[in-house]
Amino acid sequence: MSLRLKPLLLLLTSLPMQAHASFMPAHLIDGFANIISWSVLIILPIGFIALFWFVHIWPDTVAKRRQHPQRDAIHALCVLSLFFGGLLWPFAYLWAYTRPTMYKLAYGTDRYTPVEDQAGTESESSKP
Repeated sequence: MSLRLKPLLLLLTSLPMQAHASFMPAHLIDGFANIISWSVLIILPIGFIALFWFVHIWPDTVAKRRQHPQRDAIHALCVLSLFFGGLLWPFAYLWAYTRPTMYKLAYGTDRYTPVEDQAGTESESSKP
């Protein structure tokens, strides 16, 4: 830096300047603060509740999409997880993405069959 600019920069930095605490004009600050406070008090909790619900229903959605054979049990675990504050959600998530290893050997299929269909086929097969 040249020697002529140093005194000029020192003078400019030592001059008092007007400080602005907000990016908005003074008459709009209260209105903006009201908008922010109402959104924090109303919109944010609704968003968090919706996100909490969506995350806890996600394993059930995955099980339905993948036709998991134990879909009803995963759904029940998701509902229980909502009541227990999310403690059971990781188990439901893992269960939805895994297939039971011996299920196909025991039941002949590894696809979802509704309970009503299972009851109907059992009663028809037991008739003489």
